[in-house]
Amino acid sequence: MTNSLGADAFRIVLSRRHAAIEPRTIMTEFDPAAVAADNEASAAGERENASATATTDAARADAPIGASERLSTRIAFFIAGLAMAAWAPLVPYAKARTGIDEGMLGLLLLALGAGSLVTMPLTGAIAARYGCRRVILLASAVVCAALPLLTHFSGVPAMALTLFVFGAAIGTIDVAINIQAVIVEKASGRALMSGFHGFFSVGGIAGAGLVSVLLWLQAAPAIAAMSVAVVLALLMLAGSRGLLRYGDDSHGGGSMFALPHGVVILIGALCFIVFLAEGAMLDWSALLLVSQRGVAASVAGIGYAVFALAMTIGRFSGDRIVHRFGPRPVLAAGGACAAAGFALAALAPGALPTLLGFALVGFGASNIVPILFSAAGRQTAMPAGPAISAVSTLGYAGILVGPAAIGWVAKFSSLPVAFVLLGAALVAVAASARIAAARD
Repeated sequence: MTNSLGADAFRIVLSRRHAAIEPRTIMTEFDPAAVAADNEASAAGERENASATATTDAARADAPIGASERLSTRIAFFIAGLAMAAWAPLVPYAKARTGIDEGMLGLLLLALGAGSLVTMPLTGAIAARYGCRRVILLASAVVCAALPLLTHFSGVPAMALTLFVFGAAIGTIDVAINIQAVIVEKASGRALMSGFHGFFSVGGIAGAGLVSVLLWLQAAPAIAAMSVAVVLALLMLAGSRGLLRYGDDSHGGGSMFALPHGVVILIGALCFIVFLAEGAMLDWSALLLVSQRGVAASVAGIGYAVFALAMTIGRFSGDRIVHRFGPRPVLAAGGACAAAGFALAALAPGALPTLLGFALVGFGASNIVPILFSAAGRQTAMPAGPAISAVSTLGYAGILVGPAAIGWVAKFSSLPVAFVLLGAALVAVAASARIAAARD
């Protein structure tokens, strides 16, 4: 009896619960409007979750750019200058070890430029896909491995291949750090580019100075190169935190380069000349001191150090100078000063006048490229971004490819004659100041 009453009570409870639920279930199953409402509610929930996920991802991608990113950008520019300048004092040793003349040395140096020109047009798209951080770290690691090898090989083919790899890594770093610099500067809302490039010059001083001091202390070129590689690796690790994990300010793909046209071609040609002058100082200043002025190879790197110091001083004071006098007079005076420096270095006897000429080249050239980049941003023939990218590529073609032509001029004439021709080209830059600095 008790069991029967309990069973009946249990059945009553179940029936009431079923009655409470069943109408809603039946309505949902057979009412199309209710079904659509439920589906819409589910879809809305999915969209909300997707939106929340996308917002979270965007927040991670658009993390605020602050002091850490600015510091890492400065370190990256310093690394690029250090790695590039460390090669300058080693050029005479490479020439002696391979037993080649100036003409063949020019061809050998062409391998460095060729490597850079292969990777530079590709780096924008690669950085956009994988981020500046990965590109800069990987290219810096390649530099650390290649630099000591440049002091090891004595055969021309092996040296050419190593220089190609070294140049490819240098070119990749140059483009990637400038992409990072553009993004950081834009996010910061204030001008930072001159200061970033100033750290490149500081790195140049440190690279040439460190290798020159080690060579002066009778260290073998391989030891000097390995020491620089260790310093580069430590700096790379120290500055990696603030490197951007994306490669353009829209976090999308695409290339940051475009073929120039209109006045951009002229601006790019002037940048080519100025960067060619910088490349000559990098690759040929030490050799001029050794072959024409009787300076010992162990201290010949002082020539590039003097040039880089003068350029650094000019860059860190350039914003104030341009603000006071305007871009047109500064560009004209800078071109004339650099031209006079090449003439003095080529024609005046003695090491001290030659070093003074190198300093004049550094002072004169220091603010020309920033002014030309500003002109590229103001012109209307192309959008500012692609114009600046095109001008950058043309400019780096000068610093990386042009010195090879100097080697051929030196072979058929002399190195001082090549420096005089560079001075004449810089006179043309000064004469073009009105066109290049138009719309100021």
